[in-house]
Amino acid sequence: MKLLSLFSTLLCASTTLAGNSPHKLNVFNKVKPVLERRVANEPFKHPEIQKRATSFFATNKTEPFSVNGTGIPEVSFDIGESYAGLLPISDDPAETRKLFFWFFPSTQAQTPEEVVIWLNGGPGCSSLSGFLTENGPFTWEAGTLAPVQNPYSWNNLTNVLWVEQPVGVGYSQGTPNITNEVELGNEFRGFYKSFVDLFGIYNWKTYITGESYAGFYVPYIADSFIEADDTKYWNLAGISINDPIIGDETIQQQVVILPYVEYWQNLMYLNDSFMDTMRQHQNDCGYEDYWNKYFTFPAPQEAFPVLPDPFNSENYTCDVFDTMYYALLQVNPCFNIYHITEMCPHPYSQLGIVNPGDYQPPNAVVYFNRTDVQKALHAVVGTNWAQCTDVNVFGNGNDTSRASDTSVGPANNGVLQRVIEHTNNTIIGSGDLDMLLSTNGTLFAIQNMTWNGARGLTEYPSIPLYAPDHPEYNLGALAGAGIQGYWGKERGLTFYAAHLAGHELPGHTPGVAYRMLEILLGKIEDFSSTASFTTQFGNYTGNGTIYKRGVIEGIFV
Repeated sequence: MKLLSLFSTLLCASTTLAGNSPHKLNVFNKVKPVLERRVANEPFKHPEIQKRATSFFATNKTEPFSVNGTGIPEVSFDIGESYAGLLPISDDPAETRKLFFWFFPSTQAQTPEEVVIWLNGGPGCSSLSGFLTENGPFTWEAGTLAPVQNPYSWNNLTNVLWVEQPVGVGYSQGTPNITNEVELGNEFRGFYKSFVDLFGIYNWKTYITGESYAGFYVPYIADSFIEADDTKYWNLAGISINDPIIGDETIQQQVVILPYVEYWQNLMYLNDSFMDTMRQHQNDCGYEDYWNKYFTFPAPQEAFPVLPDPFNSENYTCDVFDTMYYALLQVNPCFNIYHITEMCPHPYSQLGIVNPGDYQPPNAVVYFNRTDVQKALHAVVGTNWAQCTDVNVFGNGNDTSRASDTSVGPANNGVLQRVIEHTNNTIIGSGDLDMLLSTNGTLFAIQNMTWNGARGLTEYPSIPLYAPDHPEYNLGALAGAGIQGYWGKERGLTFYAAHLAGHELPGHTPGVAYRMLEILLGKIEDFSSTASFTTQFGNYTGNGTIYKRGVIEGIFV
């Protein structure tokens, strides 16, 4: 069952329900329903943030890394206990290369003996990007004037570590010299040993998470942990990646782009003659036959053949993906390939611009390039921080394990397979509004992977995904509730998709990502659970209004 069929089924169901709508039956003619407020007017303060009399992490050794929670520039509230700074990638005294980290202990009353690592991708993009706009204790979203507290911060659930890696990214120090992902994983393993020694968290469970190009980072780092065979330092318990590149670029982007655009055509409005030309290219390049033959559930049990490089043809007619993208920019000059429902104007981000021509207000200063921010985080003052570096983080070598070789990826060369089989706790997610790495593209890569004795998934993921209502809202950080997507699980791998998320899933649908983390940590069984968030209070009073789980003053939400 493919995504288009699934949406058709859901559309039919919603149409049937509309036919029985109470509005159509005129039951509200005499009594108008009262719309209750879900959001308190007073400033948000998360009830779980607390000051501990003592902390496991606060020692003489960690004191130089301690961050003043009330001294973060532009942040008007206490962010709680955290530690930041630089640590070497090995215990060799002569090693000068270091990675930057920002670590937040859990706000839980009982400190869990586990660490969740978050990585952004690129390659070469900073994990502080995810921190500031997706899953950190405070967020500063593009187009907004100030940071806000994040009710869905992952450190409400457990201890979370954001790392800028590899060498050459963000505040990290040194000259990149790795040439492939295996070396990247080993360097990160050395950094993490330094981190474990600093905080004395021996034998703690470790979960590695990330998005986008971290679809390469996370499996390779996890595989390096497994290879070390030393749970004192590298006790891998699970991984999670969303909107990842994990396999053949042609499969993940070229083959699936026409069906994706056709599904969203009422949003994209490409003209008929252009779409007819794209359908012809889809057929001439073999993508249509490939889609029909190999994107099946269950998957064919032989390895999929490798398609020709779409960039080798003289006129690039088989580069359907880029042709589609350029056409979409003609229709909507602010088209966002990461989140397709966005329109003009481009909002400015405190993370700065990534692409030439992105909007930037006069005299803008990138947040992490500010001297006061760098001092507060124990970074090297004067570092030219960028959201995504223009430095080649793989040195000058030929990295044959990266996406530049479209036939190789962690889903196709055994790396991701080993991680799934080692942990039986791997979660892969996708935002349906992400065109860069679409839901069906990710599923296509999964169908071309063998793990735990079989190839691919036997069924298209279609179980309704539920995100619980969470009453501790504030106007600056909201999350949807109810049915938010769909999911499936087979042989130690869970796949899920969020309807309203784009590429940065924890930022677009924070409630879905929060539930995902609860599942990864073993706090909740699966995405079908209707239980409240495990950190949620039974009732929360704000501005005189009593908020209850799933009910606000008698109105079901």
